[in-house]
Amino acid sequence: MKLRNIALLLVATAPLVAHAEDWKGKGQAGLLISQGNTEAKSANAALELTRTADAWKHAFTAAALYGKSGEVQSAERWSIGWQSDRDITPRLFGFGALRYGRDKFSGFQYQATVSTGLGYKFIDTEPTKLTGRVGAGYRKFRPELITKDASGAVISRTRLDSVGDAVLTAGIDYDHAFNETTSLSNRFLVEAGSGNTLFTNNLALAVKMSDKLALSLGVNVQHNTKPPAGLKNRDVIETINLVYAF
Repeated sequence: MKLRNIALLLVATAPLVAHAEDWKGKGQAGLLISQGNTEAKSANAALELTRTADAWKHAFTAAALYGKSGEVQSAERWSIGWQSDRDITPRLFGFGALRYGRDKFSGFQYQATVSTGLGYKFIDTEPTKLTGRVGAGYRKFRPELITKDASGAVISRTRLDSVGDAVLTAGIDYDHAFNETTSLSNRFLVEAGSGNTLFTNNLALAVKMSDKLALSLGVNVQHNTKPPAGLKNRDVIETINLVYAF
């Protein structure tokens, strides 16, 4: 994945907005390039879209990450997701969700999950929202063995057999607006199965610079309990992004 592919990920989802005026969302991107004694490149981008119609709420997400230090590529990850919620009561809802992710450095070539369950809005006020959900589903993933040389460059990949297992899922979404310009959000998700348990958490603090533009400081954590031999369980990414709301 080159840097331009991250931009293409956002462009590819533009028709969702162009053909539906009631879609709302935000796009964000960050880029870091250092030259001199240390040469490094990193880029990330993300898109969130939501649409509410009567008792239904639909949400689409896409994210991409690329990193390179000198001549060694150190990160390449992208993911997409979809969730549809159907209100049962003003606070209780049912949901169906799809998630697909590829990561060249986690030890899992891909992980794909379909799930369904129930959610509850514990807090649903204008400054603060707290929602939890639990469900069950099916996941398919493909582990791979990665061999690196002394510089950290990948010199071989051995793809193992694809694995399918039943999973239990749980998630917590939290949003809080401190004032008109500053807000905090956190997205936590766990997919627990016999082959691996995946934890993801995205924490972001956003400060508005205008009605449409904001600066966001974020921390993304991804943890696999059973990665292939020689690979770490946890990846932590810190970002500084420009965010555009529409």
